[in-house]
Amino acid sequence: MPYTRLCPPHMIAALLISASPMAVMAQDASPYLLDEIVVTATRTDRPVSAIPGSVQVIDAEALRSVQASGGGAADLLARLVPGFSFSNQTLSGASETFRGRGLLVMVDGVPRNTPLRDVSRILSTIDLNTVERVEVIGGASSLYGAGATGGTVNFITKSGSRADGKPRITLETGVRAYTHDVDDSIAPFATLGVEQKLGAFDYALTLSHTRTRLTYDGAGRRLPSDPMLGQGGGDATRKWNGSLRLGYDLDASRRIELSYEHSDIDQKPEYFADYQSSPVSPDLDSPYTGKSIAEDSGYLTLRYSDDDFALGKLSVSLSRNDVMKRFAFTRFDPAVNTLVYYDGNPADPTAPWNQTEMESLRTTLNIGVDSDLSVFGRDASLSWGVELGEDKTTQKLTNGAAVATPLTNRSSAAYAQLTLPVSNAVTLSGGLRYDHFRLDVGDFTRPRAYYYFPNYRTGLDLASVAVTGGNFSFGEWTGNLGFTAFVGPTTQVFGGWSQGYSLTDIGSFTRRAGMNSVAEICTAYGNDNRLVAAAYGCSAPGTYALSYADIAPKPQIVDTYELGLRHEASTWNGQVSAFYSTSDDGVNFDPITNRVSQQKEQVWGIEAQGAWTLASGTMMDGMLAFREGRYDSDGDGKIDAWLGNNRIGSPVRARLGVTHDFSGWVSRAEAVYLGGRSRAEGQLDLSTVTLVNASVSRELGQGTLSLAVDNLFDRDYVNPTATATRNAKSAGQGRTVAVGYRISF
Repeated sequence: MPYTRLCPPHMIAALLISASPMAVMAQDASPYLLDEIVVTATRTDRPVSAIPGSVQVIDAEALRSVQASGGGAADLLARLVPGFSFSNQTLSGASETFRGRGLLVMVDGVPRNTPLRDVSRILSTIDLNTVERVEVIGGASSLYGAGATGGTVNFITKSGSRADGKPRITLETGVRAYTHDVDDSIAPFATLGVEQKLGAFDYALTLSHTRTRLTYDGAGRRLPSDPMLGQGGGDATRKWNGSLRLGYDLDASRRIELSYEHSDIDQKPEYFADYQSSPVSPDLDSPYTGKSIAEDSGYLTLRYSDDDFALGKLSVSLSRNDVMKRFAFTRFDPAVNTLVYYDGNPADPTAPWNQTEMESLRTTLNIGVDSDLSVFGRDASLSWGVELGEDKTTQKLTNGAAVATPLTNRSSAAYAQLTLPVSNAVTLSGGLRYDHFRLDVGDFTRPRAYYYFPNYRTGLDLASVAVTGGNFSFGEWTGNLGFTAFVGPTTQVFGGWSQGYSLTDIGSFTRRAGMNSVAEICTAYGNDNRLVAAAYGCSAPGTYALSYADIAPKPQIVDTYELGLRHEASTWNGQVSAFYSTSDDGVNFDPITNRVSQQKEQVWGIEAQGAWTLASGTMMDGMLAFREGRYDSDGDGKIDAWLGNNRIGSPVRARLGVTHDFSGWVSRAEAVYLGGRSRAEGQLDLSTVTLVNASVSRELGQGTLSLAVDNLFDRDYVNPTATATRNAKSAGQGRTVAVGYRISF
């Protein structure tokens, strides 16, 4: 059963404080049950009662519930976390946002994002079979490093530290298929896990493999391999994942760990996609000619902890992320792919090397200390530390030419966070962080490109542009201040202000060098071309050269204000919060013009979630999320337009589920509501849809047999997140059935 606490009837009328598995852990009679949930994503272990913001902890049982249907990390967050958007159901994380902003993804406290070139494919590389629990903290925060402008998620992997002397082996295998064509869509999945502790030494090993074949929507139409133009899709994919975590207890208080995870993904599309059809469909007359879409990434971390360090609890980690991501080969399209790399043939303007690979090598050292203090006669704690890092990122065409400037960023940061109980019921929290970046920008030549002007119905041969790099240095202070206060034995009010700091996706700007703004266009191409001169008012000849200083996007600072209420009791639990966030330099991609820009913006919303025990063996859970946002569309300093669908997607999402245990059979049914949106100027209207999922499981022999059905009534619907990415209607997945068996011995 994925949920053990749910919410009372009068709370459901307010639409529930959602089914967060946040509260499933507290079981004893402590007067302050909130204290029993410990969150590690806050740099050091802290109880929920000391965190002045929305928090969720998703436990192993809830993880298995989502895995039973074949879902991955994005599906998990989409189902259980109200701040996260609906999954786009592909390899990519494009347009998947948290509270309309960026999500910092960590595994065991180590960031997985690639900040110099934000290519989105992160969550699909995380194997839930390696995960023990997931911690989610809403709101901007710089404490965890650059990138947490919307929220932070930390995937805690399995460890053998609590195993015994005998190896514990877990095997899981099964198949998943679309009911429209079982023969061509049925695909296997399998996982092997081993955990053991031998004296002071322990280990946890996980090996997994999943496969997809053909995929279908609710009308029985075959889904395309690349519905979002270059991002990849959900069919014809093989995934391999291997994870090994070794631990050694030096003594009762000191421990050293070494972990390594490798993710290997290969998708081999059979056909190109037809973006003129509605919805986007495979172009069965055009076999795919590019290289496969691929991931080949390794993550290595060495960690040392000392609970009896002279200044408190010491934690030191050294991590190395070695990432390679290859994207799909895409063809010129006058509606959705108006900019391609060009080899001089106007009849077929797409160069045969119009496919890119991104490589990122990121090394980070983090030293943190959690010190006990006495302030005004109260026991307080100060979490403080330093971070040092280096990040090297390149993106190249398959012919070896760079499409974005090579980047090296050397970062250093110092942070401190004070947690101060001022009474038995009230706790204050405040902190500061300083980030300093030294950015080395290499010289490069943006390749020759072909750009189609929809308004003029003609194409332009855009000559290559030489970009001069340089060395740049910048830094920023960020802070946070908040409170938590018990207003009853198990009810708490929380609130505060926090800031998040993020490097803007520099690679995406330099990839469009000479096309990001009117100033760039006129500098690079000037009045050499009459159409360019007429369209943009350029009066001087083009230089065909730019300096990075002419392009350089600004780092983004987000201020978030939040106020909420949470309750944790033996029969029901829940959380509700309202937030408001602002930024002067928000980053937006316009799918119509294929341009990235920065503007002043604001995002706001309400999130509610909860769970309630109806009767012995019967539980109800649900969530409600609303978010919306506006921005300054013309740069005059006034907020005057609605944010695009790729930032907001479905502004209203809701879920209501019931789990029932009868005679050993555990059954679950849930309804998921996705609200429509028609506010983004020039973008497709998103329609409303309600989906139903169901599952049943039973212990069989020494293991558990499970059956899960997603989109039970086979609704034909438009996936709002995928559609928003390129402003092209993309269908959601049709009915799927997954059968699996899990055994541990």
